[in-house]
Amino acid sequence: MTKLFDIHHIFRNFAVMFALIPLIFFLCVYLGVSIWAGDFYKVPITVAFMLTAIVSVIVSRGTLKHRLRVFSRGSSSENMMLMIWIFILAGAFANTAKEMGSINDIVSLTLSLVPSDTIFAGLFLAAAVISLSIGTSVGTIVALMPIAVGIASTIGQPVPYLAAIVVGGAFFGDNLSFISDTTVCATQTQGCRMSDKFKTNLRIAAPAAMILLIYYAFVGSEVQVPAHIAGYKFMKVIPYIIVLLAAMLGVNVLVVLALGTLLTGIVGLCYGDYNLYTWFAAMADGIMGMGELIIITMLAGGMLEVIRANGGIRFLMEKIMRHVSSPRTAELSIAALVSVVDVCTANNTVAIITVSGIAKDISNRFGLDPRRVASILDTFSCIVQGVIPYGAQLLMGAALASINPVDIIPHLYYPLVLLVFALGFIIFHKQKKPVADGEYVNK
Repeated sequence: MTKLFDIHHIFRNFAVMFALIPLIFFLCVYLGVSIWAGDFYKVPITVAFMLTAIVSVIVSRGTLKHRLRVFSRGSSSENMMLMIWIFILAGAFANTAKEMGSINDIVSLTLSLVPSDTIFAGLFLAAAVISLSIGTSVGTIVALMPIAVGIASTIGQPVPYLAAIVVGGAFFGDNLSFISDTTVCATQTQGCRMSDKFKTNLRIAAPAAMILLIYYAFVGSEVQVPAHIAGYKFMKVIPYIIVLLAAMLGVNVLVVLALGTLLTGIVGLCYGDYNLYTWFAAMADGIMGMGELIIITMLAGGMLEVIRANGGIRFLMEKIMRHVSSPRTAELSIAALVSVVDVCTANNTVAIITVSGIAKDISNRFGLDPRRVASILDTFSCIVQGVIPYGAQLLMGAALASINPVDIIPHLYYPLVLLVFALGFIIFHKQKKPVADGEYVNK
């Protein structure tokens, strides 16, 4: 009987591990071949995802009709469709602003206001403040990336480097923001106040951000800004100012982008940069420019849903849970779980929701501080989301900067510095034990 059980267990593990084949295949085809060739442009990411999507359907279980239904469910989920809406409106806004010269004007305004030796630190700080205010890293990247690209070409710096500064700052703010969906999910599922999670999270993120600010200030001190800065038309800057202000006031990102597109049309028509038809054409070109990103998003969503439906994520959770034996290893296991799931889902909010139940169980079993658990969930999901080339943030940033998402990663220092402080927080910071009314004191 025991032998039969063992055989059944072996076959079950083999079947679940089989579910992870799409993810392994993608990493081998895209990252493996690209590294071997020494060129990340050798394998187009759309082709890598198309092949992976085919493999995920082949290795899935059930009839072909059922497999395609599971894949389509992931491709057209609520989160996927929301992201596609953002991509469409972001493309329309970014291209209409570019075509009427708004980006050149706001770059000139920025260079005239910010001291030349603080341009890098200023850009990182701007991304952090905006993301902290609006609660979305994607919205921050949409707003600032065109400006960063314009600054890069003006001061003669690599576009991927400035793109990474914006992405890093955006993740800092998103990780701490009170209105970020990751913060809401982490605090609500773990039963702690947002203000308490913010204070705990600040101990991890603030030192990492401070180190980066000092570094960018030091590196930026050697940047040579042109002595003559081109003039700007303030009216052409207004669409960006309105977009940033509306976003900081908490207006829905879709409304913000639609408003920005409308304002670029109005200003462009007033200055004669557009007529009605050329404005429509600029919007269409911007939307079409997001086509590859939309295709990647849908294929990735389908592939990851197949992995989830076949038990791949649950299998990974069970494997990690076997090594939990103390409060410290419990927190490390929660960090590992949310990191692995984020790799598999490419969505930090979904990763937190997926892991939150088991994280709460671990927390109760080992008497963990809910504030720490919520911070660990949010922080590690942001760290991983910042370094996977198929995450929405890097895909969006790369699309707006017209570069490969992998080009940004070597310059993306913030997630790595944040990882060091996050691990240090778990390993060296004193554990706390609960007392009355849910408060915690040092052991």
